[in-house]
Amino acid sequence: MTPPGARHATTTARSGGGATRAVTRTLSEDPLGGTVRRTVLPSGLRVLTEAIPAMRSVSFGIWVAVGSRDETGPQAGAAHFLEHLLFKGTHKRGALEISSAIEAVGGETNAFTTKEYTCYYARVLDEDLPLAIDVMCDLVADSVLEPADVETERGVILEEIAMHDDEPGDEVHDLFARAVYGDHPLGRLISGTAETVTPMSRRQIQTFYRRRYVAPQIVIAAAGNLDHTTVVRLVRQAVQGSPLDTDPAAPAPYRPTTPAVRTRAASTVVEAKETEQAHVVLGCPGIDRLDERRFALGVLNNVLGGGMSSRLFQEIREQRGLAYSVYSYASQYADSGLFGVYAGCAPSRVDEVLELTRAELARIAEHGITEAELARGKGMSKGAFVLGLEDTGSRMSRLAKGELLYGDLMPVNELLDRVDAVTLDEVNTLAADLLTRPMSLAVVGPFTPHHFTP
Repeated sequence: MTPPGARHATTTARSGGGATRAVTRTLSEDPLGGTVRRTVLPSGLRVLTEAIPAMRSVSFGIWVAVGSRDETGPQAGAAHFLEHLLFKGTHKRGALEISSAIEAVGGETNAFTTKEYTCYYARVLDEDLPLAIDVMCDLVADSVLEPADVETERGVILEEIAMHDDEPGDEVHDLFARAVYGDHPLGRLISGTAETVTPMSRRQIQTFYRRRYVAPQIVIAAAGNLDHTTVVRLVRQAVQGSPLDTDPAAPAPYRPTTPAVRTRAASTVVEAKETEQAHVVLGCPGIDRLDERRFALGVLNNVLGGGMSSRLFQEIREQRGLAYSVYSYASQYADSGLFGVYAGCAPSRVDEVLELTRAELARIAEHGITEAELARGKGMSKGAFVLGLEDTGSRMSRLAKGELLYGDLMPVNELLDRVDAVTLDEVNTLAADLLTRPMSLAVVGPFTPHHFTP
């Protein structure tokens, strides 16, 4: 048996930028997990699978390296708009046929858009995987975008935007991103706004679709009781003759990391609303996705505000009862990142919550964390990762993100070793850097900006 983490490759003749026939590699064979294989089709489309014979289900996903940050200002919301439209019908199937085909076998389908990628996925019984592959590949590759459907979904998306505006606990995170990134696409709403979605034409969306949804930008991932060769064959059949069946090309490299995204000077942004709770995010620019300090950041985040035993939760909720929800988080992109602390509390308590939060950030920056906290933070990181692999959907996502965002799939044992290798000095050095950066503040609640002026 091949040792875990071993990588094999088949050889193939090449022509121009792409292979003339499929190239398959075994990425890992884990006796405790499944066999992971990767095939690159001549078009540049990539197929990754993890075979887990003990499962009776399969999760199948199509991941496109296109998100809201790839839009121009007038296009804001196009990626999300397109995600909605692809379920509305193809040249082979109408919207009802798409949904009923999967639901008739007890499966489920869905999709989501992020700032850097879009995912369409289905989860079905293993015996129904051929159906899922055919339906999902069809809708991603060959949707018709009927004008009537564009207008229908425009109304749905405008309602979604309005609903989001009524959720201050969600809105404050978007406000924080805008405070840090300003007009950069990373600072915009994934959904776009009413001002950008309302005038967006079918032609604009169609152009975005055909320019962005190309084979080299797409990763197909599947995990569960499957056979890799069969999945590749079914994918090739499903896209044959479609816009994804193109001339040989090399897969697109993962998103470049230079030049780094410029962030704004620290500021306070307040959205005045008559809410029962104040929602605040205090934070700063963080580190990017490939920064070697990301493992130390995971440990630091767990200690500061990553769970019920974290410092912020214990101080603000358990000991003082000032907030129901308080936590810290990190968002990482190809060339930038965010680090923030969220709290939801009564408006009369917001000043005290912010004072305690700033004091805890300063305390960790100056004195660091303890050995006991280091051990606990590592345990939380490892446990969350391993327990998150208990279902086929999580395993499918791991395959796709490894390929799409990192350009490689780090074996489970290697990732756990990287967490174990984090030292107290690494965490404390990162804390001294990160937590002393100028902090931006985003607030949604019954306040004016003057309330938070020093």
